[in-house]
Amino acid sequence: MSSWSEHVMWWHLYPLGFTGAPVRPATHDDTVVHRLGRIEAWLDHVVELGLNGISLGPIFASQTHGYDTVDHFRIDPRLGDDADFDRLVAAAHQRGIKVQLDGVFNHVGRAHPAFQQVERLGPDAPTAALFRFDRAGWRAGAPVSADVFEGHDSLVALDHSAPETADLTVAVMNHWLDRGADAWRLDAAYAMPPSFWASVLPRVRERHPQAWFSGEVIHGDYPEIVRASTMDSVTQYELWQAIWHGITDRNLFELAHALKRHNDLITTFVPSTFAGNHDVTRLASAVGADFVPHAMAVLLTVAGVPSVYAGDEYAWTGVKEHRPGGDDAVRPEFPATPPPADDTVHLHRQLIAVRRRHPWLLRVHTDVVHLANQQIVLRSATGDGAVVTALNLADAPATLPAAGATQPAAGQGQLTGAEITLPARGWAVLTS
Repeated sequence: MSSWSEHVMWWHLYPLGFTGAPVRPATHDDTVVHRLGRIEAWLDHVVELGLNGISLGPIFASQTHGYDTVDHFRIDPRLGDDADFDRLVAAAHQRGIKVQLDGVFNHVGRAHPAFQQVERLGPDAPTAALFRFDRAGWRAGAPVSADVFEGHDSLVALDHSAPETADLTVAVMNHWLDRGADAWRLDAAYAMPPSFWASVLPRVRERHPQAWFSGEVIHGDYPEIVRASTMDSVTQYELWQAIWHGITDRNLFELAHALKRHNDLITTFVPSTFAGNHDVTRLASAVGADFVPHAMAVLLTVAGVPSVYAGDEYAWTGVKEHRPGGDDAVRPEFPATPPPADDTVHLHRQLIAVRRRHPWLLRVHTDVVHLANQQIVLRSATGDGAVVTALNLADAPATLPAAGATQPAAGQGQLTGAEITLPARGWAVLTS
């Protein structure tokens, strides 16, 4: 890991929705609208939360939602231009905030000029090597039978065995790192062979040794993927799922099981951890507003590089639906300036502050000290100290072991000797 990534915690946002840009515009006239600056008004809020990174969803020119890229080297005109990007990066860096970009290198939009050349010229197109398509069956004027991403006809898959695809990816990454970006989220990294990243990332690191790369990986052998790809991190979907299911199903045994696996991962790499993101139902809708603190207490007291999905700190709601436009509810337009801090914002600040005071939590081992369906006590400890997280999901108070903790740090509860009594649906983070 780069030195700064040992301390980064991200605020993750989806810029097209955040800024009120039309996600599915009726026409594409490429008129530049300077919306990207709206993010700047929230940077002080990020700092006040205690976070020091913004992880931006797609910002490059695309047809609709940002993942159907048509030009990796151009800021989406619905968001602005290079000057807007430069101002945002400068404003972030002035506040000590790192900037992570969303790299969509598995596929491009069907309107990408490189693919349009293939549609016109077939295998003779100068860009043909970038794509996987049926060369033998193509006839001039016929549709190109190209591979697509997960059945989405508008997302044309790139050929990751081709040197041309690796060269393009290296060029894009270096271009935006040169302009001030600090890190890349590698979209749909699970859909690409690790060998592709192993051919790309060392070349980028030659020019940008401090850059950090985290891949979107949903399932599989995380440690082996990291080793083979040379990525710094991958997304910890197993922990995310266990936090959600553990709370909603009132079955904290699932969380305990996931934490055993999580402990094993830390011996190889530090995962990218989260309780919400732009692809899933919002945290407050998934677990209920009362249990947002419980989810965040776990996220911020176990190992990982954590991120907060923008708006979750206000317990905003939104349900993802599996239909066209089904992501809109979890990717809304944000107010021009942050609303006043409420109780949920304050608890985020408290929990993030606990993590800031204990930076060793990045790679900590977490033990399950007490476990029942609706109660759990976690102890994350090193030789430098211990952080204890106690959760009660039940509608009645619960008295749980304090696991040697002596000081309340966040949440509710009465600490009496070796025990902590939590109210109904209560939680607490303690230190020793």
